[in-house]
Amino acid sequence: MPNCKNEHAVVIVGAGPTGLMLAGELALAGVDVAIVERRFNQELSGSRSGGLGLHARSIEVLDQRGIAERFISEGQKHPVVRFHVSLDISDFPTRHNYVLGLKQKHIERILAEWVGELRVAFYRGNEVTGFVQDDTGVDIALGDGDRLRASYLVGCDGGRSLIRKLAGIEFRGWDASSSWIMAEARTNDEPEWGFRSDRLGINAIGKSEDGRAAFVLAEPQVGATEEPTLTDVSAALRRIYGTDFGIHSPNWVSRFTDVARQAASYRDRRVLLAGDAAHIHAPLGGMGLNTGIQDAVNLGWKLAQVVERISPESLLDSYEAERHPVAARVLKNTMAHVAIRRQDERTKALAEYVAEFLSVDGARKRMAGEITGLDIRYDLGDGHPQLGRRMPDLDLDTASGPQRMYTLLRDAQAVLLNLGPSNAIDISPGASRVRLVNAAYRGAWELPVLGAVAMPSAVLIRPDGHVEWVGSGSNVGLNEALVRWFGRS
Repeated sequence: MPNCKNEHAVVIVGAGPTGLMLAGELALAGVDVAIVERRFNQELSGSRSGGLGLHARSIEVLDQRGIAERFISEGQKHPVVRFHVSLDISDFPTRHNYVLGLKQKHIERILAEWVGELRVAFYRGNEVTGFVQDDTGVDIALGDGDRLRASYLVGCDGGRSLIRKLAGIEFRGWDASSSWIMAEARTNDEPEWGFRSDRLGINAIGKSEDGRAAFVLAEPQVGATEEPTLTDVSAALRRIYGTDFGIHSPNWVSRFTDVARQAASYRDRRVLLAGDAAHIHAPLGGMGLNTGIQDAVNLGWKLAQVVERISPESLLDSYEAERHPVAARVLKNTMAHVAIRRQDERTKALAEYVAEFLSVDGARKRMAGEITGLDIRYDLGDGHPQLGRRMPDLDLDTASGPQRMYTLLRDAQAVLLNLGPSNAIDISPGASRVRLVNAAYRGAWELPVLGAVAMPSAVLIRPDGHVEWVGSGSNVGLNEALVRWFGRS
C-alpha cells in the first residue's frame, strides 16, 4: 500500500497501554503503524489515572524490549500479589519477583515516550466514527471528516469499544452484581485510613500521590447509569463511617463494577481487538492492564509478519487461540475474587478456608503464578514443560561474552538458542528471520510454579518470549516449527 499521509499498514484505535504497546511492537518490526486517539495528549483523568501497576510478566515483557528500567525507576516494588490474602512472590524464579506500584498515567506516559522514539504516527484529538472492510484493507472514517486506509484495524479502545460494536462482535459475559464509587479528594478532617468492612463489602481510604485521600466505597445498589458526583461520595462516607470527613476539592470521581465480559471473537477479517476492547472485569488483582499489554506483545509480531507477507493471514488465528483462554481465566479469577469478598456469614466461612489453603506453598505459587502471568502456557503441543511457556531470563555465556537472554529479544526478533554443540543446529528454513545464538548455561533451569525442569539442548523463542520448540538432544520438529511460525526464507 502506498506510503502517504492517510494510508498505513495498521491503524490502532486507542493510545492506552495496550494500543501503545502494540504500536511499539509493530514499529520495531518495521511496520507503518498509526494510532487514532481522542485525547489531545497522554493525560488521564478519573480512575484510570490511578491503576494498580505492573505484574512480573509485564515487566519481563518490557525488559525484553530494553525499556523496563524506565518504569522501575519511577515505581515502587512490592513483594506480594493479592487474592483475598497477600501472596509472597519474592521466591519466584524471575528477576522481577514483585509488583511494581506505578499509576497508569505514568505507565502510559513512559510507553508514549518510547513509541515516540519509534516514530509512530498519531492522529490525536480525533476518533473513528465508522469503517468498511474489503478484501485488501479497511476504509476508516474519522470524526473530523478525514479518512484513513489501512491493511488492518485494531481496536484498543476500551470496554465500550466502538470498533468491537461496529464489527458486530458479541461481548458475552455477566452483568454487574457489585458496585463501588472511587474518588480522590481533599478532606477537612483526618480520614480513617485503611480498610473497613460492612455488609456490602470492603471499603478503603488511602493516600494519593498529591496528598489527597483516595476512596473506594461499596455502593448499596447496582445499575446506576449517571456519573457519580462528590455528593454521592459524601453520602457513601456518611453511611459507612458516620461522617464525610469534610470532603472537598475532588480530582475525580468514578464508579466501577464487577461486570465481566469477553469478546466472542478477537478478529473479524481485517479488524482485531486487544485489551479492554476484548475483555473487561473487576479491577481486583490489577490484571486488566497487564493482560492488555501481553495481548499486544502476542499480536504484534504475528500481525507484522502477515502485513509483510512473511506469513499467511491464518497466523492471526493463533492470536485468539492463545489469548482468549488467558483472558477467560482472568475473568474467572476476578469473579471469584469479588465473590469471596462478600460479607455474609457463609462467604466468610468460605474465605477462611481459602485463606488456609493459600497458606500452603503449592497453592500460593499456583495462584500467584496465575495473577503475575508467569505461569501462562500456550497450547503448542505436548513435550518438554518449557514448550509454550515464557522463556526464563538466563545468564548465558556466548562467543561475545556474558549475556542475558532477554537482551537477545530487544529487536523483537525470534531467537534459536542452541545450548549444545555449535554445529548441531540448521535454521536454513527461517535463517533471515530467526537469530541463531550458540551459548552455554550453567545452573538450574527453573520455571515458576513448576520448579526445576530438565535443561533442553535448544529452544526456539518467539519475539513475544514464548518457547515454540524445544530440542532434547535432536532437531526433530525444528524445521516444521520454523516454517509454521516464520515461513521460508
